[in-house]
Amino acid sequence: MIFVNENFEKLKAGYLFPEIGRRVNAFAQANPDAPIIKLGIGDVTEPLAPAVIDAMHKAVDEMATHQGLHGYGPEQGYAFLRDIIVENDYKPRNIPVDADEIFVSDGAKCDTGNMQEIFGIDNVVAVTDPVYPVYVDTNVMAGRTGEADDAGRYANIVYMPCTAENNFVPELPTEPVDMIYLCYPNNPTGAVATKEQLKKWVDYAIENKAVILFDAAYEAFIRDDSIPHSIYEIEGARKVAIEFRSFSKTAGFTGVRCGFTVVPKELIAYTKDGSAVDLHPIWNRRHCTKFNGVSYITQKGAEAVYSSEGKQQIKETIDLYMSNAGMMRKALTGQGYIVYGGEHAPYIWLHTPEGVDSWTFFDLLMNKANVVGTPGAGFGAAGEDYFRLSAFNDPAKVKEAMDRIAKI
Repeated sequence: MIFVNENFEKLKAGYLFPEIGRRVNAFAQANPDAPIIKLGIGDVTEPLAPAVIDAMHKAVDEMATHQGLHGYGPEQGYAFLRDIIVENDYKPRNIPVDADEIFVSDGAKCDTGNMQEIFGIDNVVAVTDPVYPVYVDTNVMAGRTGEADDAGRYANIVYMPCTAENNFVPELPTEPVDMIYLCYPNNPTGAVATKEQLKKWVDYAIENKAVILFDAAYEAFIRDDSIPHSIYEIEGARKVAIEFRSFSKTAGFTGVRCGFTVVPKELIAYTKDGSAVDLHPIWNRRHCTKFNGVSYITQKGAEAVYSSEGKQQIKETIDLYMSNAGMMRKALTGQGYIVYGGEHAPYIWLHTPEGVDSWTFFDLLMNKANVVGTPGAGFGAAGEDYFRLSAFNDPAKVKEAMDRIAKI
């Protein structure tokens, strides 16, 4: 008899974003003339940078020759990309990262989900609430949790509320935890964490022999140089932190798929008898076993992100998205909404009107304004009564969406 992994039965409903897509598709079929504007899923709308396209075209031409053909590449990523990442993302900030500590992958979502595989099943997981669903769902699938309660919180996970009162940066847990998921700039709230706030987490992890899983997918949207772009800007972080980065939102690679993870060589975990184990070779073993590497063509495109032309072109695209975010903040605040985020991240986190829960607000916007957003409850219990809007869209459509919302 074949047995199923019953942990999947614990998952609440479907994954958030496909569920939104299902509802939007049903609405569109029932209302084929509705001019829907999508500000829900954080997918990019601007084309790939010309420098990236040129690099990928050249790589395709290479692959069409015997001399330029690339078959299986190094699972960890080609040296040309790993080296240029170090030179551009880390050295200018005096961040100590070596090229062989970088693992190129098909995106931060996959890596944040897969990383939990190298940790013991008995580890206690701590997540912010609201939270990017992948952090929770993959640990549910692995069997680290119990059942979910009526609010959607799983037993054996420590939820750390992020609210307006704490500026959406959680307090240190009052109980021991082992795996700590942090995301700053934050998805979904758009909040950022200061160096002082992150230092508290690094110190906690060192003291408690815990590991921080730090998602920095939105670091390129930071507008204030005093805000850390990397967890490794914090003293001691190399001993306790893994960092995830992505080209998806930065360079428009959502449909191309490329990101990378940094696993420092100082990072250790422990066996049950207390022996220290280096995590870098363990992740390398897992990566090589389950992944054949990102395509040469894609990695050449990612390399071009760091060219002088690529940097300027991508900056212009990020500026466009952040201009959208500023427009949204101004419009929604003027309409009387309480608004957060949108200053160092491409997301607006607004408080729904009093007495209106987040899924009801989702239906209200879709039916009355034909505007799609993301219900805060989909990110966790503390996300109820909040709503996320994405700044990824054409500026004219964003303005039109704000005008429609004003008429509700």
